[in-house]
Amino acid sequence: MMCTKMVQVLWGCFLLWNLYISSAQTIYPGIKARATQRALDYGIQAGMEMIEQMVKERNIQDLKGSESPEFLKIYYVNYHFINIKINAFALPNTSLAFVPGVGIRALINHGTANISTDWEIKSPLFQDTGGADLFLSGVYFTGIVVLAQDDFGHPILKLQDCYAQVSHNDISFSGELSVLYNSFAEPMEKPILKNLNKMLCPIITSEVEAVNANLSRLEVLRKIDNYTLLDYSLISSPEITENYIDLNLKGVFYPLENLTDPPFSSVPFVLPEHNDSMIYIGISEYFFKSASYAYFTAGAFNVTLTTEEIFSHLIRNSQGLGNMLSRIAELYILSQPFMVQVLATQPPVVNLLPGNFTLDIPASFVILTQSKNSTAETIVSMDFVASTNVALAILGQRLICSLSLNRFHLSLPESSRSNVEVLRFENILSSILHFGVLPLANAKLQQGFPLPNPHKISFVNSDIEVLETFLPPHY
Repeated sequence: MMCTKMVQVLWGCFLLWNLYISSAQTIYPGIKARATQRALDYGIQAGMEMIEQMVKERNIQDLKGSESPEFLKIYYVNYHFINIKINAFALPNTSLAFVPGVGIRALINHGTANISTDWEIKSPLFQDTGGADLFLSGVYFTGIVVLAQDDFGHPILKLQDCYAQVSHNDISFSGELSVLYNSFAEPMEKPILKNLNKMLCPIITSEVEAVNANLSRLEVLRKIDNYTLLDYSLISSPEITENYIDLNLKGVFYPLENLTDPPFSSVPFVLPEHNDSMIYIGISEYFFKSASYAYFTAGAFNVTLTTEEIFSHLIRNSQGLGNMLSRIAELYILSQPFMVQVLATQPPVVNLLPGNFTLDIPASFVILTQSKNSTAETIVSMDFVASTNVALAILGQRLICSLSLNRFHLSLPESSRSNVEVLRFENILSSILHFGVLPLANAKLQQGFPLPNPHKISFVNSDIEVLETFLPPHY
């Protein structure tokens, strides 16, 4: 009895431990991308040109068969259609629709196609070669495209419930004996059509596999600049409802030389239930926090300005910089050049609140002498926290950020025993941040962060709304 109870207790502990491990290992997305029915409808319209080009470039499988046409009074005729090319096609009735929990259903009806081909005919009595044109009508296809992910976070497609058929075909032979062949073309059309219909779903499946080969080469870990990488990999299979499909992307930044996850976890978030736009992209606070941590770890927030840079860059941006430099000289009679260093002491703190995106940057401000014959000497060192507002815009395929100084607090570090008057440096630091550091940061930020986006489509009429812990751009 005691043994049975002990086993039950151990089993309960085991289940609790598994539950803990499972919850501890749950990964939530840093980015959610949603496509609505409007996106599918637009995809049909915009994708036809791409599909037409793709179809024209494809080599279609040869069509072979053998028939015993009674009208020729011979045992068999072997035919072989080669170099099959689709020259034109029309899919007037095409629709895409979400199948909840499964995928996207494609339906094509009343399609037509013009095909050119070379042919060979062999029989006991004769053999010949030539060319032919086929006109296919009543093209019908239905199937469900299932979306999933591979082990590396690439999207993959699977085709299920495929059904395809062509109702009618008309063959027109060309060549020296075209008149003769065209006279018995009609009896040949039915067996050719039968063999063609057998080939359709395998051909479509092959095209899906070709798409998967391209998807497997997608860059899910992308170098952003000389400091960071951005992980776009899928962390789960897409979530599909009757109105939209959601893609859950990892959305985390890494320092260029270190692919270790940041020391904080992502949290779940849900996109608003809107369907008015084609695309919605939710970018979580975790995305920006990981960027802040990665850039801090890589040393991207450390700025050093020399005397030459201060004169050439800062004075061009502010008439008051001459006054700033005179204040420095007033405090310290400097007979040699100097340098200004702004060093981030911790990763900048990201805050997403309704309608407001701020970035608080804890840093130190150091002025050093720069002598040719001696090492640099620190003449003043102070800590400060700069609070900046972050403005966001979407240009083409990129999310663009820009910073503006909101306020800052300057203080002496605890270890400093200097008698420098803090208030006298506030104007100096404010000018350096306004006209030196932030322009340099904004110049880099103008490169932007690439947004997840198929076939390099540019977003237009985009709108950005900042909500608590995440922001959902939509297009």
